[in-house]
Order: sequence, then structure tokens, then C-alpha cells
Amino acid sequence: ITNLLSAIPYIGTDLVEWIWGGFSVDKATLTRFFAFHFILPFIITALAAVHLLFLHETGSNNPTGISSDMDKIPFHPYYTIKDILGALFMMLILLILVLFSPDLLGDPDNYTPANPLNTPPHIK
Repeated sequence: ITNLLSAIPYIGTDLVEWIWGGFSVDKATLTRFFAFHFILPFIITALAAVHLLFLHETGSNNPTGISSDMDKIPFHPYYTIKDILGALFMMLILLILVLFSPDLLGDPDNYTPANPLNTPPHIK
């Protein structure tokens, strides 16, 4: 996947070597990708917080043309309750799935007893 960056003209191969940390995928590459994988959610959360801060300060566009505060619906408690109820509903569906039919999404091969004398066909 990272080798796809080598298709970028002029800088592709240098970019791939920089991301890999050398001429091939090795320990440096895995360390970099692990660090990126760990830090990326924090970066996304920080960007979302900054976005909400700017949105709260300046406000968003008003496509409906409503200028009176009396005609607007406040975010809290209406949308907060709506979002919490939606999350609880999704958790309820997941809970029902996990508790009442946990094998529904499982792979049938997981229930085949292991036989050390027989090699599976996809390995042969």
C-alpha cells in the first residue's frame, strides 16, 4: 500500500523511502506506523474540538434565512437528547445481538474441531 506513493512523479520514490525509514519495510516502518496509528485519533479529536470552537464563536451559515432567536431550536437539550437516544438505541441493538445470538456473525470454520493430522485445503 505504501508503495503506491511511488507513482507520484519526481518525489514518489523519495517519499516512499522517507515513510519506510529506509529502502524496505522494517522495524522503523512499523514503529512509525504504530506511532501514527496511536496519535491520529488524538489529532482528529483536537481538530474536531477546534472546529466546534470556531463554529461556536462565529456561528454557521443560515440557509433558512431565520434571523430571530425565537424561531431557532437550541442545541441543548433537544439535539443532545436526540443524540443520546440514538446512541442508546444502537447500543441496545448491539447488546441484543451479542447476548442473544453471539454466533450470528461468526465464521463457520471456527466451529470445526482442530485435526493436527489434516492440513486445511487453503494451506496445501
